[in-house]
Amino acid sequence: MSLNSLTARAFWVTGPSRGELFEEQLLDPGPDEVLVKTLYTGISRGTESLVFRGEVPPSQYQAMRAPFQQGDFPAPVKYGYCNVGVVEAGLKALRGQTVFCLYPHQDRYIVPATAVTPVPAAVPPGRAVLAANLETALNVLWDATPRLGDRITVIGAGVVGCLIARLAGRLPGCQVQLVDVDQTKLALAQRLGAQFAAPEWAEGGQDLVIHASGAPAGLAAALGLAGFESTVVEASWFGAQAVSLPLGEEFHAKRLTIRSSQVGTVATAQRPRWNHRRRLMTTMELLDDPMLDAIISGESPFSELSRVMADLSRDPRGALCHRITYGG
Repeated sequence: MSLNSLTARAFWVTGPSRGELFEEQLLDPGPDEVLVKTLYTGISRGTESLVFRGEVPPSQYQAMRAPFQQGDFPAPVKYGYCNVGVVEAGLKALRGQTVFCLYPHQDRYIVPATAVTPVPAAVPPGRAVLAANLETALNVLWDATPRLGDRITVIGAGVVGCLIARLAGRLPGCQVQLVDVDQTKLALAQRLGAQFAAPEWAEGGQDLVIHASGAPAGLAAALGLAGFESTVVEASWFGAQAVSLPLGEEFHAKRLTIRSSQVGTVATAQRPRWNHRRRLMTTMELLDDPMLDAIISGESPFSELSRVMADLSRDPRGALCHRITYGG
């Protein structure tokens, strides 16, 4: 199959809060590569909004690079990592398969065959855009080391927070409390099998608190809800934003621990036996859960991605995972 005349369209951040679609020429896939036609991408709203607004701090330019990013921060840059498509050409063993790849928003692309992960037949392709965020949630719980029967609070009912709450709720005996300032998230929490609470009436004395709201006030609330000698796991990323915490009050008296979690490295306890690929394959199995569809809050065509990114970056209220569709 010759691709000499085949072009692809890709979304680029061209400046602070600006994005455009550009065409690029595709070459023929090599013997160990695949050509993927995109079906869906997902917007990882927290991280991608920071990128879209040009707010990635210079100290994190290298750490924040996506696997198939092109260009450099702050712009122009092609960024994203929630891509689901069908293999059209290349390695014969994968042709016709639906696959997930950590690739930006682009309607066709060529990558090494090792960079794609087959989506199980039981998982709808549209749900598979949650794979990257679900992998993050899995790694957070590995870092958090919950125990059977724990009372677990997750602060922040965004995509990652909801996925953490869903996975934690499947642990035998665990009671999961999902905390958010948006009380319209009550129905969503119930669908995911978690209790819901606003910060002002959330139950304290928790065995484990996971913070995923992306707001400094949420981390302060996490310290207040943690029980004696319990752990607060910080799963948010604040970019260049400084965070002030109440480490006077009960922090020392309760002997609390604050632990960071970041998906770029496999959690410590799993690292001797697990690599990134094994973790992602496990994530694919965990996607076989219809309740996760509640986390997809809307979708738009690829042609409108520039407007959608601007809208979500400016006012994300009510948005969870926004899915982008690729027709034709």
